[in-house]
Amino acid sequence: MVSDLLIKKFVKNYSDVKNKKVRERYGYLGGIIGILANILLFGIKFTVGTLVNSIAVTADAFNNLSDVGSSLVTIFGFKLSNKPADKEHPFGHGRIEYISGLIVAFLVLLIGFEFIKSSFERIKNPTPVEFSVIPFVLLLVSILLKIWLSRFYKNIGNKINSSALKASGVDALSDVVSSGVVVLSLFISRFTSLPIDGYIGMVVSAVILYAGYNLIKDTLDPLLGAAPDKELVEDIQRMILDYDHIDGAHDLLVHNYGPGRIIASIHAEVPSNISVVKIHEIIDRAEKEISAALDIYLVIHMDPVTTDDEEILAAREELTDALKAIPIVKSFHDFRVVGEGEKKNLIFDVVIDADHTLTKAEELDLQKNINVQLKKFHPEHNAIITVDKDYLGV
Repeated sequence: MVSDLLIKKFVKNYSDVKNKKVRERYGYLGGIIGILANILLFGIKFTVGTLVNSIAVTADAFNNLSDVGSSLVTIFGFKLSNKPADKEHPFGHGRIEYISGLIVAFLVLLIGFEFIKSSFERIKNPTPVEFSVIPFVLLLVSILLKIWLSRFYKNIGNKINSSALKASGVDALSDVVSSGVVVLSLFISRFTSLPIDGYIGMVVSAVILYAGYNLIKDTLDPLLGAAPDKELVEDIQRMILDYDHIDGAHDLLVHNYGPGRIIASIHAEVPSNISVVKIHEIIDRAEKEISAALDIYLVIHMDPVTTDDEEILAAREELTDALKAIPIVKSFHDFRVVGEGEKKNLIFDVVIDADHTLTKAEELDLQKNINVQLKKFHPEHNAIITVDKDYLGV
């Protein structure tokens, strides 16, 4: 495979994808190949567009020229994102990669809007398109090159998990669609005098705008704080429960400061009767081992849970049964019993799905409903409830 040969030739230690320097070299390779390929494509399509007098082909050419700018932004983005952390940016500069992707997206949108105007003018004032075989063949070759470039971006983007390179792959694939439509319009122009060129130019412009919209979404989401990768969430949950004396985990928070710069925190439920020194050693080891295995920085907070008090265990079982009558509640945690005699407070958090948006009144109704269910077991007990949302699916 050509892309693998290029990687082996130009990326030193290419298999060590967690190394920031190696990752940077992948970004440079993707950017440089993108620049060379798109300059070639621009030259081919601009020449063809000029020869056959086609606004659709010319629009497609300038779409490729915008991709040259995108590749330059990608290169600078990888360079700047690998700057070390400093006093003003203690978590590094990794999000610059997302910002560079956002700049690329706006460049794509600008090209799309410009060619909507040009295509509209061509519809109002049509001029004939001259079909010839050689330009037609050159456009077919350009499509094949763009298909390869899309697969190349996807390959290296998956290897280093780069949203910028993956987005470039999607953008290249959308170019294949737009170029295919342009080639089709050029072929159809041979058989009709209708001003199809301007209409196809509008279609190409729409494809460009749609690609720009998707690029903005893909790069804006991590900047705004999108939900973390589901596989990462599941791995953290699974790995932490593998350690001795950790019986449960909840309240996972994941913050993305750029590729390879993820900070996470989670609460781990541990027996309250175990030595603090012993459980601290386990928690400390879990933090280090999970962080190294997943290439993140994990902080674990200990939540002591009573496991040898029959009254508390019974109350926990009663709460489990009571919550079965309330489908909106997925789980509960941080359960403890406070007070003496018959009158006791049951303090705990309940977790509802992130899709459920409760008003303050609805939240109070939920707490009241849980209390009603609990009082069926112990009328003198009172529940003090905090409502959590399960944004991460754990």
